[in-house]
Amino acid sequence: MGSSPPSSSIVFAVLFLVCNAAVLCYGGKTSSFVRKVEKTIDMPLDSDVFKVPPGYNAPQQVHITQGDHVGKGVIVSWVTADESGSNTVIYWSESSKKKEAEGKTYTYKFYNYTSGYIHHCIIRNLEFNTKYYYVVGVGNTTRQFWFVTPPAVGPDVPYTFGLIGDLGQTYDSNRTLTHYENNPAKGQSVLFVGDLSYADNYPNHDNVRWDTWGRFVERSVAYQPWIWTTGNHEIDFAPDIGETKPFKPYTHRYHVPYRASQSTTPFWYSIKRASAYIIVLSSYSAYGKYTPQYQWLEEELPKVNRSETPWLVVLVHSPWYNSYEYHYMEGETMRVMYEPWFVKYKVDVVFAGHVHAYERSERISNIAYNIVNGQCVPVRDQTAPVYITIGDGGNIEGLATNMTNPQPEYSAYREASFGHAIFDIKNRTHAYYGWHRNQDGYAVEADTMWFYNRYWHPVDDSTNSDS
Repeated sequence: MGSSPPSSSIVFAVLFLVCNAAVLCYGGKTSSFVRKVEKTIDMPLDSDVFKVPPGYNAPQQVHITQGDHVGKGVIVSWVTADESGSNTVIYWSESSKKKEAEGKTYTYKFYNYTSGYIHHCIIRNLEFNTKYYYVVGVGNTTRQFWFVTPPAVGPDVPYTFGLIGDLGQTYDSNRTLTHYENNPAKGQSVLFVGDLSYADNYPNHDNVRWDTWGRFVERSVAYQPWIWTTGNHEIDFAPDIGETKPFKPYTHRYHVPYRASQSTTPFWYSIKRASAYIIVLSSYSAYGKYTPQYQWLEEELPKVNRSETPWLVVLVHSPWYNSYEYHYMEGETMRVMYEPWFVKYKVDVVFAGHVHAYERSERISNIAYNIVNGQCVPVRDQTAPVYITIGDGGNIEGLATNMTNPQPEYSAYREASFGHAIFDIKNRTHAYYGWHRNQDGYAVEADTMWFYNRYWHPVDDSTNSDS
């Protein structure tokens, strides 16, 4: 056997890679990449990606999400168009007999639209880290899919999340989803930061576009859970056509396990998955003091056991730090309310959407300000989260291209391109993050960062060479 290299050589090599990584990711600068400006266009309704599956009453828009707090449950959802049909899900693993679970059926009306039969079924008490097959459409046209449950919750359990936001159903949306599917990093579930179908961009909030979107994303979300966050395009508040109940299409179509975390509504909730604790918040529900969301979050954060789930991740739709001209300062009131808690509890990263571009911050906070001292400037803070805006899925409203100048010091990297990201947890101390623009090859990372856990390894993980 050959001799091992001296430890000094290893240290030098690591330092060399780290230093060059900072250079490659344009730390503290606006990306020099300029995407060709093209109009963003929704795919026509007769596109293959929207095809209705063949067969009488065939299940369509099949999607799954986590069904309990720890990852042993899965919510299976689908739509039947011709009749209600069976609520049964048949499921099995390679080492177990077939079992059945029974769900419930829902329908809703929105202006002149009547939904199909929307089925939601919770499968409980699954084995961790196991591949399950499942069948829906029992009694008529059956369709079979599969999913893999996460590993048991634990501090050093590796797990890979995909990040997508503001997806819509344009040609660019299709490129984003294809890019994610072909990424060699292989996300195991998607953290989705809001704005799904953009049906509300059509006259009378054309809910047919909710159906097409469900069929479009089925190729991913039927096989791996997407963790849902509500955005402004899920509100569907349209009093001019008599629709005054916010979130009606979304809440009928997308169920989440909110009760498992003692939430009283599906708009904010938490889950554990592998070594991560995911907190989902709602930018478009009341969040001020004494509101249900405020009280829930105040009670939720102390429950996080970083010895069990070291990585504390928050999903929200409207970004708190945003140096684009679009939606500028929209997240400011929520930031003022909750940012001191995020610093106190050492949140590792906050993912947001809403701004149709990409941006990553340094670790900063702006919690010193009060009405007397005037200290209202973000400062470097290694106990604070990194804030990442990833509202770049490719929707019909197009890219946010106008940035504020000069670029603020806290902004580590920003770029007006469509794409997705991967958050790859290695163990309790390290996670690798990479953002992928749609114009690149599937393995190419346009922006990268090694995250050092704020609880277990709180050393400076800035990527800005000036830090």
